[in-house]
Amino acid sequence: MSNFSYEVFRAVVEQGTFIQAASRLNVTPSAVSHSIAQLETDLGFPLFIRNRTGVELTPDGAKILPTVQSILNLEEQLTQIADNINGLNTGRVRLGAFSSVSTNWLPPIILNFKRRYPEIDVSVMQGSFNEIVAQVRTGAIDIGFSLLPADRSLVVLPLVKDPIFCLTATSDHPHNGHDMTDADMADKTFILQRGDYDRDTKAALDRYNVSTNSLSYSIDDQSILSMVEAGLGWGVLPELALQKLTGAVNVFPFSEPFARTLCLVMNPTTQKSPSVAHMLTVIQAYLQAEYGERCLFD
Repeated sequence: MSNFSYEVFRAVVEQGTFIQAASRLNVTPSAVSHSIAQLETDLGFPLFIRNRTGVELTPDGAKILPTVQSILNLEEQLTQIADNINGLNTGRVRLGAFSSVSTNWLPPIILNFKRRYPEIDVSVMQGSFNEIVAQVRTGAIDIGFSLLPADRSLVVLPLVKDPIFCLTATSDHPHNGHDMTDADMADKTFILQRGDYDRDTKAALDRYNVSTNSLSYSIDDQSILSMVEAGLGWGVLPELALQKLTGAVNVFPFSEPFARTLCLVMNPTTQKSPSVAHMLTVIQAYLQAEYGERCLFD
């Protein structure tokens, strides 16, 4: 079994078809098919189920994916270390982030990184918290932004606490004028983003006895704010998500403060890559400049 077979295997998993994998690798579809067939023979079991739209992993194929990914990551890590010894800064960093981090943190972080390391490629996958952790676990993502608590099998670095607020139309105010109490929250409809309806948001709503019948959902944070502005309900959003949203709404804290803890998750293998180490340094420098003493890392 050669590493090329592993590269083909990964490409087929990522692309979903032999033809797209061949295009990605700049080889013929027959070369991809032959490589997968040889790998299946060497391993002794089928890796993919063929269907009309492409292929999907067999259960056995899914079991070996993290190991194959780890082998390829280690090979790339070796190349990067050799390049660094020879005075080159090459490689790649694959980031995973949820929407508010992608919008607010990643643009300046990636810009700073590319200024320092122009030869290192950076890619970004946006997804839910669970999707990001799953991709880091298999080694498909090098650094993921997520929330505590996180998978203990991964390297976890707490970043900052992100306070959670209540959004209302400009005509709505808490009775005491400064924070939301049980009386304010009673019988209100709340608009949430289903994909980012995280544990800490749920804890805040549970604390104030908001029933699931009082919840409706929107596609993204900006849509939530627009609906709140129109008086269709109240919103619950963290500080980071509010940074670049536009609209005329009130933002109030809860009488009992709530916050989510943002963190980085990294695969123990890919964490050792020089390019990942460079990116981690840039991320920490950016957050230190933005949040100062609020940062949870040393």
